[in-house]
Amino acid sequence: MDDTVPQKVVVHKDSPRGIHFRRAGPRQKVYFKSDDVSACIVTCGGLCPGLNTVIREIVHSLDYMYGVNKVLGIDGGYRGFYSKNTIRLTPKTVNDIHKRGGTILGTSRGGHDTSKIVDSIQDRGINQVYIIGGDGTQKGAAAIYKEVRRRGLKVAVAGIPKTIDNDIPVIDRSFGFDTAVEEAQRAINAAHVEAESAENGIGVVKLMGRYCGFIAQYATLASRDVDCCLIPESPFYLEGKGGLFEFVEKCLKENGHMVIVIAEGAGQELLAESGHANDEQDASGNKLLQDVGLWISQKIKDYFAKQRKMAITLKYIDPTYMIRAIPSNASDNVYCTLLAQSAVHGAMAGYTGFTSGLVHGRHTYIPFNRIIETQNKVVITDRMWARLLSSTNQPSFLGPNAIVEAKKEEAPETQLLDDDGANSGNGDTGNHKIEARDT
Repeated sequence: MDDTVPQKVVVHKDSPRGIHFRRAGPRQKVYFKSDDVSACIVTCGGLCPGLNTVIREIVHSLDYMYGVNKVLGIDGGYRGFYSKNTIRLTPKTVNDIHKRGGTILGTSRGGHDTSKIVDSIQDRGINQVYIIGGDGTQKGAAAIYKEVRRRGLKVAVAGIPKTIDNDIPVIDRSFGFDTAVEEAQRAINAAHVEAESAENGIGVVKLMGRYCGFIAQYATLASRDVDCCLIPESPFYLEGKGGLFEFVEKCLKENGHMVIVIAEGAGQELLAESGHANDEQDASGNKLLQDVGLWISQKIKDYFAKQRKMAITLKYIDPTYMIRAIPSNASDNVYCTLLAQSAVHGAMAGYTGFTSGLVHGRHTYIPFNRIIETQNKVVITDRMWARLLSSTNQPSFLGPNAIVEAKKEEAPETQLLDDDGANSGNGDTGNHKIEARDT
């Protein structure tokens, strides 16, 4: 009951011991009686591999482990609560859905009207709400939780974090990410084959990553065929010494071909400077980005045609929707199963206002406010990005000012063995703050 998992495993000598979260799992005491439970499941935002696996496992866990047989599927995201019909979910109807991509419940962006949603929950007699979605969806879940508490309703609100970009903080990774990286390999391999088969061949692959470049980073490290990886967290420039054009030219002269992987959110400031800015937003409030893959492909073509008078063959591949639409792989299937089971155990025990997530290899219950307060991003002063740079042999593209700014985000240095007081602080447990709320 009182087991906790620390948010940070590595702590420094003078830093506080940090925040701890309740460990997920079945509890000895169950808050809800099986016959009294009326649960609902909703999927919001973009598609992601593993959505159907999560839906299936919530239904199966409620039925097989707790004897709950009243489970509704909300059709079409948040607006489905008040504008569409519900779908009755049983173990039989969801038995094979994990083999398909997408979500059987349908999804949408926006449509979040807290008052209407909670009215619908109240009118239908629902007392467990399972919300599957990314950071925007979890913000909506937090608003629903607050309104439920304000009205004094005995409703458990549980979230399951879904974002293919892996940009949700605290948790180790989000489901669907492994599958996305694996599927991205096919696009990178195709780009490599095309580039290698032509004289001065260049393959450009655009991968998902509106604000963070995790898919591009891990796909690059996994493939070993990529010569340059461009992500939103690491600014780059095109012309001049140390710029992208110079590096492309160097690669072509040395190898005769190259592969560039670019995240969709990379280089947006360069597009803005060249008059391609777009201030429009989608229904979830996300900025609608210009196609940086097409833009950079054209820029490279123009550079070699006009300035270098050098013939190149460039192929551009955008596998975005192919990656989103496939079923989850074995690793993500297992992860989805455990996330769903953890959420069900928590809701049945009476916990509410939480997201189930993996923290340092342990399943935990994380309060909504911790999930939505920041965004997970690639730290370009971290070892993982350094490993990528050494793998691709690309320049960092950072100017002196950018390096100073990046280093401000670095953690304090680790004490050396021969430093004074290196062994001090033994036995100092500090304050362990346990974060969870129950009904």
